[in-house]
Amino acid sequence: MERNAFFDNAKVVLIFFVVFGHMIQPFVDGSREISTLYMWIYTFHMPAFILMAGFFAKGAGNFRYIINLVKKLIVPYLIFQVLYSGYYFLIGKSGWQTDLFSPHWALWFLFSLFSWHLLLYWFKKMPALLSIAIAVQIGLIIGYFGEIGHTFSLSRTFVFFPFFLIGYFLTEKQIMLVKRKSVKIASLVVMTAVFAGIYIMPEFNSGWLLASKSYGDLGMAEFGGLARLLVYLTAAVMVVSVLAWIPKAQYNWTKLGARTLYVYLLHGFFIQYFRQADVFQVNGLYDFLGLAALSLGLVFLLSSRPVLGVWQPVIEGKASILKRRIKTETTS
Repeated sequence: MERNAFFDNAKVVLIFFVVFGHMIQPFVDGSREISTLYMWIYTFHMPAFILMAGFFAKGAGNFRYIINLVKKLIVPYLIFQVLYSGYYFLIGKSGWQTDLFSPHWALWFLFSLFSWHLLLYWFKKMPALLSIAIAVQIGLIIGYFGEIGHTFSLSRTFVFFPFFLIGYFLTEKQIMLVKRKSVKIASLVVMTAVFAGIYIMPEFNSGWLLASKSYGDLGMAEFGGLARLLVYLTAAVMVVSVLAWIPKAQYNWTKLGARTLYVYLLHGFFIQYFRQADVFQVNGLYDFLGLAALSLGLVFLLSSRPVLGVWQPVIEGKASILKRRIKTETTS
């Protein structure tokens, strides 16, 4: 599929929010404003990212495609699961001892992404609305089973699958409807209202947005399905609202949208060190803006050509960047 600047721009913006959200997480207990911003970011950044992944899964289904997915997702998952275990041990972080199928931190996304592609085999055969409705129903029901959680990333796989499925069924023309002026105006109201709602809501549990816990663990064993439905609706309108403000033009940084997997997999080495060493404090606006600038710097650093050249053999299983570099140097 030919790359569209809008989608690459969206991926760059969303990966920034992923990094920034992880950067400010240690400070949510000390600031109501940061806590609100953190949860506001989590209402949309992963659902939107997952929707984008579903949109680009149009060729899913055949055997060769699945084999390529194993190479692209499962192999890096296994490698980084081992790498993060060793890294956590080196920096003295607890929880470094885990099995291969209890994903470290952000690695759940790789396992779930592979599972979503497999689920497409059945769900894409149904009419779009029926398929999405069934996926939503499964996402609502799954929270009632306490034994389904972090292992194999099962809870997040089923809870977030509707967004992947919606992305799969959407056409480019349908997605671009978010760029209408009326949608952009309405989006300002939605984003402001959601932020204000989170701010005034007493003790809102961020676990509802992380989708890795059962309703019982979240303290709502009976009416958890209704609460999750509200979370689904909030996430849906927030995804539309944020995408409405993604630019369509081509910029120098647009190309980084093709490299977001590198940022996603590698930024954890920095974030976990910062947390373990207690490097930063937020005592005012300038500290907060500094974390935002550092997050943006990490996005650009980890999607730079030198970093891609070093990590491409691990993440993509090839070394075309290094080979090209060597060839250029030998012929110059």
